[in-house]
Amino acid sequence: MDKHVVLESIKKLREISPKRKFNQTLDISVNVAKLDIKNPEQKIDVFVQLPHKLSKEPKVCALVDRELSTKAKTFDKCIVREEFVNYSKDKKELKKLSREYDYFVAQANLMAEVGSVFGRVLAPLGKMPNPKAGCIVPPTADLEPLAKRLKTTVRLITKEQLVIKAIAGTENMSDDDLAENILAVHGALLHKFPQGEKVNMKSFLIKFTMSPSVQITDKGPVCKEIKVEEKPKKKVAKK
Repeated sequence: MDKHVVLESIKKLREISPKRKFNQTLDISVNVAKLDIKNPEQKIDVFVQLPHKLSKEPKVCALVDRELSTKAKTFDKCIVREEFVNYSKDKKELKKLSREYDYFVAQANLMAEVGSVFGRVLAPLGKMPNPKAGCIVPPTADLEPLAKRLKTTVRLITKEQLVIKAIAGTENMSDDDLAENILAVHGALLHKFPQGEKVNMKSFLIKFTMSPSVQITDKGPVCKEIKVEEKPKKKVAKK
């Protein structure tokens, strides 16, 4: 994927996007093909560190013991071991926690307890502390580098619909920074596709939160209109 084409696509997206009263995210949607996601070797699940910060940074929650609690204050929230019981008794609070935070970091020797207390809600959402992202740490870990890295990290994962989605930034970022983030996502996928881009990638699209999509192709940007489904007309009963 050529950076010049990506910049053209971002420019086209800005042209066709109505102005909104909030700072929209730039979303990537990749339609993939000929992948057997039930085969672990073909399932894509990778964490990508973007070259530029997201204006809307991911929120991180730490699940640690006392020895790491001071260092864990570098994250947005820290829950120490003795507080785990509060979440084991209150599933509503646990669900609220899962919605508020994007990544969870856990102390390695507490993983059994983390799984028992938090796993019932975090696991189905794919939010359990993940070693691929460096989110399972030893009791003596330096957490500052991890905190910085997670603020520019996005996860690319194939789901049943064979669509991979990610956030590349927000509309108030420069076109150049957005383009480099998009290229980082594209490059990470190329390394994971077992049969290459031409076989495994059907389309690579970008859009703002409330805008039509633009497909990035080798020949340039292609606009995709949003299809609005018509509501079926109500049948009027005859008198």
